[in-house]
Amino acid sequence: MITNTIKLITILLISSTGFLSAQTKPWKKGILVDEFIYDSAPFPEAHSATIVETPKGLVAAFFGGTKERNPDVCIWVSRHENGKWTAPQNVANGIMPDKRYPTWNPVLYQIPNGELMLFYKIGASPGTWHGWLRTSKDHGLTWSEARALPEGYLGPVKNKPVLLSNGNLFCPTSTEGNKGPNSWLIHFEVTPDFGKTWRKIGPLKADSGINAIQPSILDHGNGKLQILARSRNRAVIQSWSYDNGETWEPLSKTNLPNNNSGTDAVTMQDGRFALVYNHVLPPGDLAKGPRTPLNLSISKNGKKWYAAAILEDSPISQYSYPSIIQTKDGLLHVIYTWRRLKIKHAVIDPSEVKLKKIKKGLWPKLKGYTAPVATEITND
Repeated sequence: MITNTIKLITILLISSTGFLSAQTKPWKKGILVDEFIYDSAPFPEAHSATIVETPKGLVAAFFGGTKERNPDVCIWVSRHENGKWTAPQNVANGIMPDKRYPTWNPVLYQIPNGELMLFYKIGASPGTWHGWLRTSKDHGLTWSEARALPEGYLGPVKNKPVLLSNGNLFCPTSTEGNKGPNSWLIHFEVTPDFGKTWRKIGPLKADSGINAIQPSILDHGNGKLQILARSRNRAVIQSWSYDNGETWEPLSKTNLPNNNSGTDAVTMQDGRFALVYNHVLPPGDLAKGPRTPLNLSISKNGKKWYAAAILEDSPISQYSYPSIIQTKDGLLHVIYTWRRLKIKHAVIDPSEVKLKKIKKGLWPKLKGYTAPVATEITND
């Protein structure tokens, strides 16, 4: 539980540094910060952000360039210093001996009492990309030379690794094949020594027709793990393990909708779980739907979910590819794509949100709130 003192300090810091306070609207309760990572940048588009807490503060990374898949797309890093985000710093590109390729999907991980890891991908497309890694000894200020992961390894594909009690760093990852039954596959890449040696687990079996990628890991304790993942099946997909991730149940649908867009989740300090995602059921029988609104839900057991907050609800898509962490002060931090134009950061006090049960996959109605009507469906 966050003490009143910590809350007061946080609020004072937010006020003194000019952060944008959340609007007093339904579903905004508990949102303390609502801000852009940068106002201007040397690239027109940005996407796929990741955030981590280091001993020196928050660090964020994302890819930016002319447009996704363009060879000029690079990995950029911003650090939170003295109450402000630093200007994006170009830390990785896709220049290879034969040609230049785009970079993709950075994922940050802070080794306890160690270096900061930056995983990312280089390649013409998700079906052909390769995993790369850089590390930082000064909390994201400078970076090592890039090194390729072993052949066939990608590192965490979108969402953060989880360090298990047995010392294994579990990286949730996936591959994207052509359209068709089970052409998207989820697996795990496991390292006991923070990237020196690796092994694979999976791919996971799935119920017939399920196509899922980009899992996030929830740790229930005593070797019990859960994943939640993006899908083409109009639902958030799940699987469970009871032996620290060595074996998994077949992938199956949850009762939460998915619009074929990325999600992320985190195990909270009080044992609950937080999920950030687009609570959107695509129209008709389509697999894709608008990437708005962007929602936060909380659960005690990973099965029954309660609506907590709506971070974005404009009918203008898209708000997508979130990354969520809980910092040592107990606050939730979410970073996400804002209309492909910028990267946005929100801070939520989980003790202040008002929870409403999600029944039959429907976001609950709240007096004074009208859900937006969005029709744009993205093609990525």
